[in-house]
Amino acid sequence: MRMRIKPFRLFGVVCLSFVMLACQPEKAETARPEAATADNAVSAPVFTARTLDGETFSTAELEGKAYIVNFFASWCPPCRMEIPDMVELQKQFEARGFTFIGIAVNEQDDRIRSFVKESGINYPVIVDQNDELGSLYRPFDAAYNLRSIPTSFVVGSDGRIVSVLVGMQSHEAFSKAIQQAIGAGK
Repeated sequence: MRMRIKPFRLFGVVCLSFVMLACQPEKAETARPEAATADNAVSAPVFTARTLDGETFSTAELEGKAYIVNFFASWCPPCRMEIPDMVELQKQFEARGFTFIGIAVNEQDDRIRSFVKESGINYPVIVDQNDELGSLYRPFDAAYNLRSIPTSFVVGSDGRIVSVLVGMQSHEAFSKAIQQAIGAGK
């Protein structure tokens, strides 16, 4: 007897496979921009956007402070798994001027708002509706083969990108990156 798969079911399997591939928990990688000098400094993109809270947020206000821009999605399992560590580290390092900045991709405002609340996210979250913020970081795609979420850009207190973390990161990896970023340029 030959079994037939219904078109809707086949479509669902294909979509699920795509999501699983896109968010697979690969071994986390760290890509480092070449050593920054006065001639080849890799400065972090400066942007202004509206947070989920309706506040205006600008990275220009973070001059002299370290931060991590984390591209994520609520439907991405590795993204979801690293958020509790990020929430804890935000509490630990915010007194030193550090902050995470969450950039939600492929999300609807209501869905991400609910996710942020249930996850206890305590740092600014911006929904990148039209890929405006993603496009600022697009030049790093070719140089560092960025192809998945979560991806985090670690920015030192000197305003330069210290490293790019691709894939889910551990508490230890984030803590080390934060400390390195706080000490950058000193």
